[in-house]
Amino acid sequence: MEGLDLHLRPWRVSDLEEMARWHVSGATWRRFDAPYLPPASAAAMVEQVRAWLLRPPAVAESLVVADSDSDRLLGRVWRYWQCRDSRWLSTGVVLYDPTYWHRGLGYQALGLWCEHLFTVMTDLRRLDLRTWSGNPAMMRLAARLGFVEEGRFRRAREVDGVHYDALAYGVLREEWRSRYPAGFAQALTRRVPDSTVLAAP
Repeated sequence: MEGLDLHLRPWRVSDLEEMARWHVSGATWRRFDAPYLPPASAAAMVEQVRAWLLRPPAVAESLVVADSDSDRLLGRVWRYWQCRDSRWLSTGVVLYDPTYWHRGLGYQALGLWCEHLFTVMTDLRRLDLRTWSGNPAMMRLAARLGFVEEGRFRRAREVDGVHYDALAYGVLREEWRSRYPAGFAQALTRRVPDSTVLAAP
């Protein structure tokens, strides 16, 4: 899946060392990616990716966000079920390296991923993403892609002694298709910087 400055691709064994390097205590991206939850360890993330490499799911659970020129791992997109019976899926994106933030890459990556999920999962009814009010960049990204704020749980998240709102955004299949009738990639006609950091799981 090709964007303007990046592409989404499957995981490779060569990505594991780079990913582990970003999953360290004190990494800047962790301040935004659900800091109210216990962080996943580098070892746990590496083992999960190894499992995907050994037994790839029919539809990828996660893909690498890679730089178009170097193919270097910049981050990842993912999905997980909220409810299989109602075909309700959650998704998210993270860009690890702060030097790649504020360049519209989150918009490209998550938009391509959502388009892919709606295309290959033909009975998928809706996508949602979860974040918190301490990540305004993710809130802006959700709105820019066409997600609607569907839930706000006031003062539900505590970070460093400060209480923030927990937020849920969603988009229905018909809303996505109406917004991007020719597919999301066709909407990527020019570079539009944004301040996307990442999505919280």
